Amino acid sequence: MAKCTIRYWAAAKEAAGIAEEQVDAATLGEALDSARRLHPDDRFLRVLGVSSFLVDGAPVGRRAHGDVSVTDATVIEVLPPFAGG
Repeated sequence: MAKCTIRYWAAAKEAAGIAEEQVDAATLGEALDSARRLHPDDRFLRVLGVSSFLVDGAPVGRRAHGDVSVTDATVIEVLPPFAGG
């Protein structure tokens, strides 16, 4: 397991109540499972469900979260949909 950082932005930050936290995980899927356990309220879970993710600055896109490896010092960015024009 690696110690990685999850950074929350906009509505994800508001729903989590913090800007970032560290979790132990081997994949993005495991890291997000840890975040769900740490923040089990419906609002956070809804925001996480519609968010996109960057892993060390690279978009995850449609890749399965369990297939995206993380290592020590990996930074996962949680990006909820943004409004604007």
